[in-house]
Amino acid sequence: MIRKSVAEIIDDHVTFELEGIDRMYLNGYVPSLQSGGGVVYFMKQHLGARVPSTMMVAPLSERFVNAMERFVETEGVDLVPFKKGQRKEAVAQEYLASFTHDEGVLFVGKAQEKASVFRTEKRRRPDGSTYPWIYRSTTPVNHYYVYILDHDFGPLFIKFCSYFPYAVKVCLNGHEWLKRQLTQRGIAHEPLDNGVRSSEDAARVQRIANTLDAAKIDAVFRKWLHRLPHPFTAAHRAAGYRYQLSILQAEFALTQVLDRPRTGRGFFEEVMRENLDLGRPDQMQLIFNRRVTRQTPGPFRTRILTEGVVPSLHVDYKKSRVKQYHKEGQALRTETTINNTYDFEIGRALRNLPALREIGFAANRRLLRVEYLSHDCLIGDDHLDALTQPVVVDTQRAAALRLGDRRVLALMQTLCLFALNPTGFRHRDVRPSIAQLLGRDADHYAAGHMTYDLRRLRLHGLIERVPHRHRYRITELGARLAVLYVRIYARGFRPAASLPIAGIRRGSPTLERLDAALTKFLEEVRLVA
Repeated sequence: MIRKSVAEIIDDHVTFELEGIDRMYLNGYVPSLQSGGGVVYFMKQHLGARVPSTMMVAPLSERFVNAMERFVETEGVDLVPFKKGQRKEAVAQEYLASFTHDEGVLFVGKAQEKASVFRTEKRRRPDGSTYPWIYRSTTPVNHYYVYILDHDFGPLFIKFCSYFPYAVKVCLNGHEWLKRQLTQRGIAHEPLDNGVRSSEDAARVQRIANTLDAAKIDAVFRKWLHRLPHPFTAAHRAAGYRYQLSILQAEFALTQVLDRPRTGRGFFEEVMRENLDLGRPDQMQLIFNRRVTRQTPGPFRTRILTEGVVPSLHVDYKKSRVKQYHKEGQALRTETTINNTYDFEIGRALRNLPALREIGFAANRRLLRVEYLSHDCLIGDDHLDALTQPVVVDTQRAAALRLGDRRVLALMQTLCLFALNPTGFRHRDVRPSIAQLLGRDADHYAAGHMTYDLRRLRLHGLIERVPHRHRYRITELGARLAVLYVRIYARGFRPAASLPIAGIRRGSPTLERLDAALTKFLEEVRLVA
Protein backbone atom coordinates (compact mmCIF):
# COMPACT_ATOMS: atom_id res chain seq x y z
CA MET A 1 0.00 0.00 0.00
CA ILE A 2 1.50 3.33 -1.09
CA ARG A 3 0.52 6.29 1.07
CA LYS A 4 0.60 9.79 -0.35
CA SER A 5 0.05 13.07 1.42
CA VAL A 6 -3.28 14.77 0.85
CA ALA A 7 -1.35 17.78 -0.49
CA GLU A 8 0.14 15.63 -3.28
CA ILE A 9 -3.23 14.20 -4.25
CA ILE A 10 -5.04 17.54 -4.05
CA ASP A 11 -2.51 19.18 -6.40
CA ASP A 12 -3.82 16.98 -9.21
CA HIS A 13 -7.46 17.95 -8.69
CA VAL A 14 -7.58 21.66 -7.79
CA THR A 15 -9.12 23.99 -10.36
CA PHE A 16 -9.02 27.13 -8.18
CA GLU A 17 -7.24 27.88 -4.94
CA LEU A 18 -7.43 30.84 -2.58
CA GLU A 19 -5.78 31.76 0.71
CA GLY A 20 -7.56 34.50 2.58
CA ILE A 21 -8.48 35.94 5.94
CA ASP A 22 -11.94 34.77 6.91
CA ARG A 23 -13.84 36.01 9.98
CA MET A 24 -12.12 38.28 12.46
CA TYR A 25 -13.33 39.24 15.93
CA LEU A 26 -11.63 42.33 17.30
CA ASN A 27 -11.68 43.96 20.71
CA GLY A 28 -11.85 47.77 20.93
CA TYR A 29 -10.50 49.22 24.16
CA VAL A 30 -9.04 52.42 25.60
CA PRO A 31 -5.55 51.40 26.83
CA SER A 32 -5.35 53.89 29.71
CA LEU A 33 -8.67 52.67 31.16
CA GLN A 34 -7.69 49.03 31.63
CA SER A 35 -6.43 49.40 35.21
CA GLY A 36 -7.82 50.78 38.44
CA GLY A 37 -5.15 53.49 38.54
CA GLY A 38 -6.02 54.67 35.05
CA VAL A 39 -9.72 54.81 35.92
CA VAL A 40 -9.01 56.85 39.07
CA TYR A 41 -6.91 59.31 37.06
CA PHE A 42 -9.69 59.68 34.46
CA MET A 43 -12.29 60.38 37.15
CA LYS A 44 -10.17 62.96 38.91
CA GLN A 45 -8.77 64.78 35.89
CA HIS A 46 -11.70 64.59 33.44
CA LEU A 47 -14.80 64.09 35.55
CA GLY A 48 -13.76 66.36 38.43
CA ALA A 49 -14.20 63.70 41.12
CA ARG A 50 -12.67 64.53 44.49
CA VAL A 51 -13.28 61.01 45.72
CA PRO A 52 -13.16 58.46 42.83
CA SER A 53 -16.28 56.34 42.47
CA THR A 54 -17.89 54.55 39.57
CA MET A 55 -21.03 56.58 40.35
CA MET A 56 -19.21 59.43 38.58
CA VAL A 57 -19.50 57.68 35.18
CA ALA A 58 -23.29 57.18 35.44
CA PRO A 59 -24.04 60.46 33.57
CA LEU A 60 -21.57 59.44 30.85
CA SER A 61 -23.33 56.08 30.43
CA GLU A 62 -26.75 57.71 30.37
CA ARG A 63 -25.60 60.19 27.74
CA PHE A 64 -24.34 57.36 25.52
CA VAL A 65 -27.55 55.31 25.85
CA ASN A 66 -29.69 58.37 25.00
CA ALA A 67 -27.44 59.13 22.01
CA MET A 68 -27.85 55.57 20.70
CA GLU A 69 -31.63 55.71 20.99
CA ARG A 70 -31.72 59.12 19.25
CA PHE A 71 -29.53 57.66 16.49
CA VAL A 72 -32.00 54.83 15.95
CA GLU A 73 -34.87 57.32 15.72
CA THR A 74 -33.18 59.86 13.43
CA GLU A 75 -31.74 57.20 11.09
CA GLY A 76 -35.07 55.40 10.86
CA VAL A 77 -33.65 51.97 11.68
CA ASP A 78 -35.13 49.29 13.89
CA LEU A 79 -34.06 48.68 17.47
CA VAL A 80 -34.31 44.90 17.83
CA PRO A 81 -34.29 43.37 21.35
CA PHE A 82 -32.54 40.03 20.97
CA LYS A 83 -34.18 37.12 22.73
CA LYS A 84 -32.24 34.54 24.68
CA GLY A 85 -30.94 31.85 22.33
CA GLN A 86 -31.89 33.81 19.20
CA ARG A 87 -29.41 33.56 16.32
CA LYS A 88 -28.33 37.14 15.70
CA GLU A 89 -26.79 36.25 12.35
CA ALA A 90 -30.14 34.95 11.07
CA VAL A 91 -31.81 38.26 11.99
CA ALA A 92 -29.04 40.16 10.22
CA GLN A 93 -29.48 38.08 7.05
CA GLU A 94 -33.18 38.98 6.93
CA TYR A 95 -32.42 42.70 7.13
CA LEU A 96 -29.58 42.38 4.62
CA ALA A 97 -31.85 40.69 2.08
CA SER A 98 -34.24 43.67 2.08
CA PHE A 99 -31.58 46.43 2.25
CA THR A 100 -31.41 48.44 -0.98
CA HIS A 101 -28.61 50.96 -0.34
CA ASP A 102 -24.92 50.58 -1.14
CA GLU A 103 -24.00 51.02 2.52
CA GLY A 104 -25.55 52.02 5.80
CA VAL A 105 -26.84 50.74 9.12
CA LEU A 106 -29.15 47.72 8.75
CA PHE A 107 -30.52 47.78 12.32
CA VAL A 108 -29.41 48.06 15.94
CA GLY A 109 -29.76 45.07 18.22
CA LYS A 110 -29.96 45.17 21.99
CA ALA A 111 -29.02 42.34 24.33
CA GLN A 112 -28.11 41.93 27.97
CA GLU A 113 -24.79 40.14 28.30
CA LYS A 114 -22.05 39.79 30.87
CA ALA A 115 -19.21 42.31 30.65
CA SER A 116 -16.02 43.15 32.51
CA VAL A 117 -16.60 46.49 34.25
CA PHE A 118 -15.25 48.53 37.15
CA ARG A 119 -17.12 48.62 40.47
CA THR A 120 -16.57 50.51 43.73
CA GLU A 121 -16.56 48.92 47.15
CA LYS A 122 -15.99 50.32 50.63
CA ARG A 123 -12.87 49.10 52.41
CA ARG A 124 -11.64 49.73 55.97
CA ARG A 125 -8.27 50.90 57.17
CA PRO A 126 -6.69 49.47 60.36
CA ASP A 127 -7.91 52.52 62.30
CA GLY A 128 -11.52 51.79 61.32
CA SER A 129 -11.92 54.55 58.72
CA THR A 130 -13.29 53.67 55.30
CA TYR A 131 -12.18 54.47 51.75
CA PRO A 132 -13.51 53.62 48.23
CA TRP A 133 -11.71 50.93 46.22
CA ILE A 134 -12.20 50.44 42.47
CA TYR A 135 -11.91 46.86 41.20
CA ARG A 136 -12.74 44.72 38.20
CA SER A 137 -15.99 42.76 38.19
CA THR A 138 -18.30 40.91 35.83
CA THR A 139 -21.95 41.86 35.59
CA PRO A 140 -24.77 41.64 33.00
CA VAL A 141 -25.30 44.97 31.19
CA ASN A 142 -26.97 46.10 27.97
CA HIS A 143 -24.99 45.87 24.74
CA TYR A 144 -25.85 47.52 21.44
CA TYR A 145 -25.12 45.59 18.22
CA VAL A 146 -24.88 47.96 15.26
CA TYR A 147 -25.19 45.87 12.08
CA ILE A 148 -23.68 47.61 9.08
CA LEU A 149 -23.31 47.13 5.33
CA ASP A 150 -20.06 48.78 4.28
CA HIS A 151 -19.18 49.74 0.72
CA ASP A 152 -15.78 48.03 0.90
CA PHE A 153 -16.17 45.37 3.62
CA GLY A 154 -19.75 44.25 3.15
CA PRO A 155 -21.66 43.06 6.24
CA LEU A 156 -20.08 43.67 9.65
CA PHE A 157 -21.14 44.64 13.14
CA ILE A 158 -19.81 46.77 15.99
CA LYS A 159 -20.96 45.93 19.52
CA PHE A 160 -20.87 48.61 22.22
CA CYS A 161 -21.03 47.90 25.93
CA SER A 162 -23.22 50.57 27.54
CA TYR A 163 -21.24 50.57 30.82
CA PHE A 164 -17.84 52.07 31.60
CA PRO A 165 -15.18 51.60 30.19
CA TYR A 166 -17.43 50.90 27.17
CA ALA A 167 -15.67 47.94 25.59
CA VAL A 168 -16.25 47.44 21.86
CA LYS A 169 -16.29 44.28 19.74
CA VAL A 170 -15.96 44.28 15.94
CA CYS A 171 -16.76 41.37 13.62
CA LEU A 172 -15.93 41.43 9.90
CA ASN A 173 -15.22 38.97 7.11
CA GLY A 174 -12.18 39.11 4.84
CA HIS A 175 -13.81 37.07 2.08
CA GLU A 176 -16.74 39.49 1.89
CA TRP A 177 -14.20 42.31 1.58
CA LEU A 178 -12.45 40.41 -1.23
CA LYS A 179 -15.65 39.80 -3.23
CA ARG A 180 -16.51 43.50 -3.05
CA GLN A 181 -13.01 44.43 -4.22
CA LEU A 182 -13.31 42.08 -7.20
CA THR A 183 -16.70 43.53 -8.13
CA GLN A 184 -15.43 47.12 -7.89
CA ARG A 185 -12.45 46.27 -10.12
CA GLY A 186 -14.62 44.48 -12.68
CA ILE A 187 -12.86 41.13 -12.20
CA ALA A 188 -15.18 38.31 -13.27
CA HIS A 189 -15.56 35.65 -10.59
CA GLU A 190 -18.01 33.04 -9.35
CA PRO A 191 -18.78 33.58 -5.67
CA LEU A 192 -18.87 30.86 -3.08
CA ASP A 193 -20.51 31.23 0.31
CA ASN A 194 -17.81 32.88 2.38
CA GLY A 195 -15.32 32.64 -0.48
CA VAL A 196 -14.66 32.59 -4.22
CA ARG A 197 -15.31 29.51 -6.35
CA SER A 198 -13.52 30.45 -9.57
CA SER A 199 -12.01 33.26 -11.60
CA GLU A 200 -10.11 33.39 -14.88
CA ASP A 201 -7.49 35.62 -13.23
CA ALA A 202 -6.74 33.51 -10.16
CA ALA A 203 -3.30 35.07 -9.59
CA ARG A 204 -4.77 38.58 -9.45
CA VAL A 205 -7.51 37.45 -7.04
CA GLN A 206 -4.84 36.07 -4.70
CA ARG A 207 -2.80 39.29 -4.92
CA ILE A 208 -5.83 41.35 -3.95
CA ALA A 209 -6.63 38.99 -1.06
CA ASN A 210 -3.07 39.49 0.23
CA THR A 211 -3.59 43.27 0.49
CA LEU A 212 -6.12 43.06 3.33
CA ASP A 213 -4.07 44.37 6.24
CA ALA A 214 -4.33 45.98 9.66
CA ALA A 215 -4.47 49.50 8.21
CA LYS A 216 -7.60 48.76 6.14
CA ILE A 217 -9.32 47.05 9.08
CA ASP A 218 -8.50 49.93 11.42
CA ALA A 219 -9.69 52.44 8.80
CA VAL A 220 -13.16 50.88 8.45
CA PHE A 221 -13.50 50.81 12.24
CA ARG A 222 -12.58 54.52 12.50
CA LYS A 223 -14.95 55.34 9.66
CA TRP A 224 -18.00 53.92 11.42
CA LEU A 225 -16.89 55.02 14.87
CA HIS A 226 -17.02 58.57 13.49
CA ARG A 227 -20.60 58.07 12.20
CA LEU A 228 -22.06 56.29 15.23
CA PRO A 229 -22.75 57.59 18.75
CA HIS A 230 -19.49 57.62 20.72
CA PRO A 231 -19.25 56.69 24.42
CA PHE A 232 -16.60 59.35 25.04
CA THR A 233 -16.99 63.08 24.43
CA ALA A 234 -14.87 65.02 21.97
CA ALA A 235 -12.87 66.47 24.87
CA HIS A 236 -12.07 63.00 26.16
CA ARG A 237 -10.95 61.87 22.70
CA ALA A 238 -8.79 64.95 22.32
CA ALA A 239 -7.14 64.05 25.63
CA GLY A 240 -6.10 60.69 24.22
CA TYR A 241 -8.98 58.44 25.30
CA ARG A 242 -9.31 56.72 21.95
CA TYR A 243 -10.06 53.11 21.04
CA GLN A 244 -7.35 50.70 19.96
CA LEU A 245 -8.02 47.34 18.32
CA SER A 246 -6.73 43.95 19.40
CA ILE A 247 -7.36 40.50 17.95
CA LEU A 248 -9.74 38.24 19.83
CA GLN A 249 -10.08 35.63 17.09
CA ALA A 250 -8.76 35.34 13.55
CA GLU A 251 -9.57 32.68 10.96
CA PHE A 252 -7.17 31.95 8.09
CA ALA A 253 -8.71 29.84 5.33
CA LEU A 254 -7.41 27.82 2.40
CA THR A 255 -10.14 27.01 -0.14
CA GLN A 256 -9.33 24.42 -2.82
CA VAL A 257 -12.06 23.90 -5.43
CA LEU A 258 -12.00 20.33 -6.77
CA ASP A 259 -12.32 19.21 -10.37
CA ARG A 260 -14.65 16.38 -9.31
CA PRO A 261 -17.02 17.96 -6.77
CA ARG A 262 -19.40 15.01 -6.92
CA THR A 263 -16.83 12.65 -5.44
CA GLY A 264 -15.29 15.26 -3.11
CA ARG A 265 -17.46 14.25 -0.16
CA GLY A 266 -16.23 10.67 -0.37
CA PHE A 267 -12.66 11.92 -0.67
CA PHE A 268 -12.97 14.06 2.46
CA GLU A 269 -14.64 11.30 4.47
CA GLU A 270 -11.70 9.05 3.58
CA VAL A 271 -9.30 11.77 4.73
CA MET A 272 -11.09 11.89 8.09
CA ARG A 273 -11.09 8.12 8.49
CA GLU A 274 -7.37 7.73 7.83
CA ASN A 275 -6.18 10.70 9.90
CA LEU A 276 -7.79 10.34 13.31
CA ASP A 277 -4.36 10.61 14.99
CA LEU A 278 -3.75 14.22 13.93
CA GLY A 279 -4.33 15.52 17.45
CA ARG A 280 -1.28 13.73 18.88
CA PRO A 281 1.47 16.04 20.19
CA ASP A 282 4.02 14.81 17.62
CA GLN A 283 1.61 15.70 14.81
CA MET A 284 0.94 19.10 16.36
CA GLN A 285 4.67 19.82 16.21
CA LEU A 286 4.56 19.27 12.44
CA ILE A 287 1.40 21.27 11.82
CA PHE A 288 2.31 24.35 13.88
CA ASN A 289 6.10 23.99 13.62
CA ARG A 290 6.44 24.35 17.39
CA ARG A 291 8.03 22.08 19.97
CA VAL A 292 5.52 20.28 22.19
CA THR A 293 6.68 19.07 25.61
CA ARG A 294 4.97 17.70 28.71
CA GLN A 295 4.64 21.27 29.96
CA THR A 296 2.79 22.42 26.82
CA PRO A 297 -0.84 23.05 27.83
CA GLY A 298 -3.43 20.92 26.04
CA PRO A 299 -5.74 19.46 25.18
CA PHE A 300 -4.37 17.79 22.03
CA ARG A 301 -7.20 16.01 20.32
CA THR A 302 -8.94 15.19 17.04
CA ARG A 303 -12.70 15.50 16.81
CA ILE A 304 -15.22 14.81 14.07
CA LEU A 305 -18.34 16.94 14.35
CA THR A 306 -21.44 16.78 12.18
CA GLU A 307 -23.72 19.73 11.49
CA GLY A 308 -26.77 18.38 9.71
CA VAL A 309 -25.19 15.95 7.25
CA VAL A 310 -21.91 17.86 6.81
CA PRO A 311 -19.02 16.35 8.80
CA SER A 312 -15.95 18.36 9.76
CA LEU A 313 -12.54 17.48 11.17
CA HIS A 314 -11.25 19.52 14.15
CA VAL A 315 -7.68 19.40 15.47
CA ASP A 316 -6.99 21.34 18.69
CA TYR A 317 -3.72 22.94 19.76
CA LYS A 318 -3.86 24.88 23.05
CA LYS A 319 -6.72 27.38 22.43
CA SER A 320 -6.35 27.35 18.65
CA ARG A 321 -7.94 24.96 16.18
CA VAL A 322 -7.58 23.69 12.63
CA LYS A 323 -10.88 22.79 10.98
CA GLN A 324 -11.36 20.96 7.69
CA TYR A 325 -14.57 20.23 5.81
CA HIS A 326 -16.09 19.76 2.35
CA LYS A 327 -17.56 23.18 1.55
CA GLU A 328 -20.88 23.29 -0.34
CA GLY A 329 -20.04 20.00 -2.06
CA GLN A 330 -17.43 21.74 -4.21
CA ALA A 331 -14.24 22.54 -2.32
CA LEU A 332 -11.95 21.31 0.42
CA ARG A 333 -11.81 24.03 3.08
CA THR A 334 -9.01 24.14 5.65
CA GLU A 335 -9.22 26.83 8.34
CA THR A 336 -6.86 27.70 11.17
CA THR A 337 -8.58 29.66 13.94
CA ILE A 338 -6.32 31.46 16.41
CA ASN A 339 -8.24 32.24 19.59
CA ASN A 340 -5.25 33.33 21.66
CA THR A 341 -2.27 34.94 19.96
CA TYR A 342 -0.11 34.14 23.01
CA ASP A 343 -0.28 30.47 21.97
CA PHE A 344 2.41 31.53 19.49
CA GLU A 345 4.16 34.13 21.65
CA ILE A 346 2.65 36.99 19.66
CA GLY A 347 0.82 39.98 21.13
CA ARG A 348 -2.87 40.70 20.52
CA ALA A 349 -2.43 44.15 18.93
CA LEU A 350 -3.85 44.44 15.41
CA ARG A 351 -0.39 45.34 14.08
CA ASN A 352 0.58 41.68 14.65
CA LEU A 353 -1.80 40.51 11.92
CA PRO A 354 1.02 39.79 9.37
CA ALA A 355 2.75 37.40 11.80
CA LEU A 356 -0.54 35.62 12.60
CA ARG A 357 -1.38 35.40 8.90
CA GLU A 358 1.92 33.62 8.26
CA ILE A 359 1.28 31.14 11.08
CA GLY A 360 -2.32 30.44 10.03
CA PHE A 361 -1.65 29.87 6.34
CA ALA A 362 1.44 27.75 7.08
CA ALA A 363 -0.61 25.56 9.45
CA ASN A 364 -3.19 24.93 6.72
CA ARG A 365 -0.50 23.82 4.27
CA ARG A 366 1.30 21.68 6.84
CA LEU A 367 -1.93 19.92 7.78
CA LEU A 368 -2.38 18.83 4.16
CA ARG A 369 1.20 17.55 4.08
CA VAL A 370 0.81 15.67 7.38
CA GLU A 371 -2.46 14.06 6.32
CA TYR A 372 -2.14 10.97 4.16
CA LEU A 373 -4.30 8.70 2.03
CA SER A 374 -3.66 5.20 0.79
CA HIS A 375 -5.31 5.93 -2.58
CA ASP A 376 -6.67 8.76 -4.70
CA CYS A 377 -10.37 8.67 -3.84
CA LEU A 378 -11.24 11.40 -6.34
CA ILE A 379 -10.53 9.47 -9.54
CA GLY A 380 -11.90 6.01 -8.85
CA ASP A 381 -15.61 6.76 -8.82
CA ASP A 382 -15.67 8.53 -12.19
CA HIS A 383 -13.64 5.83 -13.93
CA LEU A 384 -15.65 2.96 -12.48
CA ASP A 385 -18.89 4.71 -13.39
CA ALA A 386 -17.70 5.22 -16.98
CA LEU A 387 -16.60 1.59 -17.17
CA THR A 388 -20.05 0.29 -16.28
CA GLN A 389 -21.86 2.53 -18.79
CA PRO A 390 -22.04 2.29 -22.61
CA VAL A 391 -19.64 4.65 -24.36
CA VAL A 392 -19.70 6.43 -27.74
CA VAL A 393 -16.40 7.55 -29.32
CA ASP A 394 -16.53 9.25 -32.75
CA THR A 395 -19.92 7.66 -33.53
CA GLN A 396 -18.59 4.22 -32.48
CA ARG A 397 -20.60 2.68 -29.69
CA ALA A 398 -19.32 0.11 -27.20
CA ALA A 399 -21.30 -1.80 -24.59
CA ALA A 400 -20.66 -1.42 -20.88
CA LEU A 401 -18.10 -3.52 -19.00
CA ARG A 402 -20.33 -4.41 -16.11
CA LEU A 403 -19.07 -5.50 -12.72
CA GLY A 404 -19.96 -9.16 -12.09
CA ASP A 405 -20.19 -10.13 -15.77
CA ARG A 406 -18.18 -13.35 -16.17
CA ARG A 407 -17.04 -12.45 -19.70
CA VAL A 408 -15.83 -9.02 -18.51
CA LEU A 409 -14.00 -10.69 -15.62
CA ALA A 410 -12.19 -12.96 -18.10
CA LEU A 411 -11.18 -9.92 -20.16
CA MET A 412 -9.79 -8.16 -17.09
CA GLN A 413 -7.87 -11.25 -15.95
CA THR A 414 -6.33 -11.56 -19.41
CA LEU A 415 -5.29 -7.90 -19.40
CA CYS A 416 -3.46 -8.55 -16.14
CA LEU A 417 -1.54 -11.40 -17.83
CA PHE A 418 -0.33 -9.14 -20.65
CA ALA A 419 0.11 -5.92 -18.67
CA LEU A 420 3.91 -6.21 -18.53
CA ASN A 421 4.44 -7.36 -22.13
CA PRO A 422 6.65 -4.64 -23.70
CA THR A 423 5.65 -5.49 -27.30
CA GLY A 424 1.92 -5.63 -26.61
CA PHE A 425 -0.33 -8.47 -27.77
CA ARG A 426 -2.17 -9.65 -30.83
CA HIS A 427 -5.67 -10.94 -31.42
CA ARG A 428 -4.61 -14.56 -31.43
CA ASP A 429 -2.43 -14.16 -28.31
CA VAL A 430 -5.30 -13.43 -25.94
CA ARG A 431 -8.14 -15.45 -27.46
CA PRO A 432 -7.09 -18.86 -25.99
CA SER A 433 -6.64 -17.33 -22.53
CA ILE A 434 -10.09 -15.75 -22.54
CA ALA A 435 -11.73 -18.94 -23.80
CA GLN A 436 -10.03 -20.96 -21.07
CA LEU A 437 -11.13 -18.51 -18.37
CA LEU A 438 -14.70 -18.76 -19.66
CA GLY A 439 -14.48 -22.57 -19.56
CA ARG A 440 -15.03 -22.91 -23.31
CA ASP A 441 -13.21 -24.43 -26.23
CA ALA A 442 -11.55 -21.93 -28.58
CA ASP A 443 -14.16 -22.83 -31.23
CA HIS A 444 -16.93 -21.65 -28.90
CA TYR A 445 -15.23 -18.27 -28.42
CA ALA A 446 -15.00 -17.21 -32.03
CA ALA A 447 -12.69 -14.63 -33.60
CA GLY A 448 -15.69 -12.34 -34.03
CA HIS A 449 -16.30 -12.45 -30.28
CA MET A 450 -12.67 -11.55 -29.69
CA THR A 451 -12.85 -8.61 -32.11
CA TYR A 452 -15.99 -7.33 -30.40
CA ASP A 453 -14.37 -7.52 -26.96
CA LEU A 454 -11.13 -5.82 -28.06
CA ARG A 455 -13.23 -3.03 -29.55
CA ARG A 456 -15.04 -2.60 -26.21
CA LEU A 457 -11.75 -2.43 -24.33
CA ARG A 458 -10.29 0.08 -26.81
CA LEU A 459 -13.26 2.47 -26.79
CA HIS A 460 -13.32 2.39 -22.98
CA GLY A 461 -9.65 3.43 -22.98
CA LEU A 462 -8.27 0.25 -21.42
CA ILE A 463 -6.15 -0.70 -24.44
CA GLU A 464 -4.81 1.16 -27.49
CA ARG A 465 -3.61 0.19 -30.98
CA VAL A 466 0.12 0.20 -31.62
CA PRO A 467 0.53 2.59 -34.60
CA HIS A 468 0.92 0.83 -38.00
CA ARG A 469 0.75 -2.62 -36.43
CA HIS A 470 -1.90 -5.22 -35.66
CA ARG A 471 -1.03 -5.16 -32.00
CA TYR A 472 -2.56 -3.70 -28.85
CA ARG A 473 -1.01 -2.53 -25.60
CA ILE A 474 -2.65 -1.92 -22.26
CA THR A 475 -2.97 1.70 -21.10
CA GLU A 476 -2.09 2.99 -17.63
CA LEU A 477 -5.80 3.33 -16.87
CA GLY A 478 -6.42 -0.18 -18.20
CA ALA A 479 -3.74 -1.72 -16.02
CA ARG A 480 -5.07 0.01 -12.91
CA LEU A 481 -8.73 -0.86 -13.52
CA ALA A 482 -8.01 -4.44 -14.59
CA VAL A 483 -6.10 -5.16 -11.37
CA LEU A 484 -8.80 -3.41 -9.33
CA TYR A 485 -11.60 -5.35 -11.03
CA VAL A 486 -9.93 -8.73 -10.50
CA ARG A 487 -9.00 -8.00 -6.87
CA ILE A 488 -12.49 -6.80 -5.97
CA TYR A 489 -13.99 -9.98 -7.38
CA ALA A 490 -11.37 -12.36 -5.96
CA ARG A 491 -11.04 -10.77 -2.53
CA GLY A 492 -14.46 -9.23 -2.05
CA PHE A 493 -17.43 -10.64 -3.96
CA ARG A 494 -16.48 -14.30 -4.17
CA PRO A 495 -15.51 -14.78 -0.46
CA ALA A 496 -18.39 -12.62 0.78
CA ALA A 497 -20.91 -14.55 -1.32
CA SER A 498 -19.80 -17.77 0.36
CA LEU A 499 -20.86 -16.56 3.82
CA PRO A 500 -23.67 -18.82 5.18
CA ILE A 501 -27.12 -17.33 4.62
CA ALA A 502 -29.37 -20.36 5.02
CA GLY A 503 -32.41 -19.88 7.20
CA ILE A 504 -32.22 -16.08 7.32
CA ARG A 505 -35.52 -14.28 7.88
CA ARG A 506 -36.10 -10.53 7.98
CA GLY A 507 -35.48 -9.16 11.48
CA SER A 508 -33.87 -12.39 12.69
CA PRO A 509 -30.66 -12.41 14.78
CA THR A 510 -29.04 -14.41 11.95
CA LEU A 511 -29.31 -11.43 9.61
CA GLU A 512 -27.66 -9.22 12.20
CA ARG A 513 -24.83 -11.76 12.60
CA LEU A 514 -24.40 -11.91 8.82
CA ASP A 515 -24.18 -8.13 8.65
CA ALA A 516 -21.59 -8.08 11.43
CA ALA A 517 -19.59 -10.86 9.76
CA LEU A 518 -19.67 -9.06 6.41
CA THR A 519 -18.57 -5.78 8.03
CA LYS A 520 -15.68 -7.53 9.75
CA PHE A 521 -14.73 -9.25 6.51
CA LEU A 522 -14.64 -6.02 4.53
CA GLU A 523 -12.49 -4.40 7.21
CA GLU A 524 -10.07 -7.31 7.01
CA VAL A 525 -9.72 -7.44 3.23
CA ARG A 526 -9.05 -3.71 3.18
CA LEU A 527 -5.69 -4.50 4.84
CA VAL A 528 -4.69 -6.81 1.96
CA ALA A 529 -2.26 -5.06 -0.40
